[in-house]
Amino acid sequence: MKAILVPKPGPADVMQYGDAPDPTPKDGELLVRVHGTAINRADILQRLGLYPPPPGASDVLGLEIVGDVVRPAGRWKKGDRVMAVVAGGGYAQLAVVPAAQAMPVPEGMSYEQAAALPEAYQTAYLNMFTLGKLKRGESVLVHAGASGVGTAAIQLARVTGARVFVTAGTDDKLAFCRDLGAEVLINYKKEKFAERVMAATDKRGVDLILDFIGAAYWNDNLAALASYGRLTIIGFLGGDKGDLSLALMMRKSLTVMSTTLRRTPADKKEQLVKALGDFANDRFKSGELRPIVDSVYPLERAADAHRHMESNRNIGKIVLRVE
Repeated sequence: MKAILVPKPGPADVMQYGDAPDPTPKDGELLVRVHGTAINRADILQRLGLYPPPPGASDVLGLEIVGDVVRPAGRWKKGDRVMAVVAGGGYAQLAVVPAAQAMPVPEGMSYEQAAALPEAYQTAYLNMFTLGKLKRGESVLVHAGASGVGTAAIQLARVTGARVFVTAGTDDKLAFCRDLGAEVLINYKKEKFAERVMAATDKRGVDLILDFIGAAYWNDNLAALASYGRLTIIGFLGGDKGDLSLALMMRKSLTVMSTTLRRTPADKKEQLVKALGDFANDRFKSGELRPIVDSVYPLERAADAHRHMESNRNIGKIVLRVE
């Protein structure tokens, strides 16, 4: 099969379009003819040699796929259209995924749209609902609101009946977030988000924060949370070390959680896939929820897609089309 190969860590140019061995599915796994995948920050870290795949996972980049079942397993039949988060191997013509972790492609949705869905919505659902326990009437601050996970989180929070705050670095991104359902729009380059959150909540703070930045935002996140608020850490683009205020955390009785979807145990992934499907499948079919596609590149131009993500200009997901 054709795949994107990374012979050595480095910048986007190290990626090569070439031949790789076909994956061999184990019992209970689907073999999928891949039609699309999407770029994630984890792919860039792996390309740089900073985020190795879990033991036993493919060393080919790519954490999500959409395509047709070639070798069925479980409830799936040959030819079924499926999408899934995978531990690796998405940037290729063939991939394997445990049957219980696959989701059906919603009726009427293109492969390119579906490629933008699995990682963003599973990550957002896991952090907002499974861990974050967000409920109707509560408030949530979503950092990087125009990212793939951010755009999914805004929509999920909106249909739940939560008040949505977002941060982003440009007015265009904030306007897009507003159109998705965000109410309080914060340009982090022009104002301090914690001050804006407290002003917009009459000094109460928000109930939940989804954070991709990490240590650089730690103290401001705690300051922006309401008493008994929850913070879920999804990434650390702003570093993983810094001066941390534990006193404020204890004074407000805050809860801090973190997760990496890639290393979530199989049984937890299966539970997540079912919970998200029960909540969202009908909403995807009706269009109430929709994946946001920023741009589409052919697989052989994966390096250009990586450079586009590294420029931080995208709104939603950057998709790779696999012929």
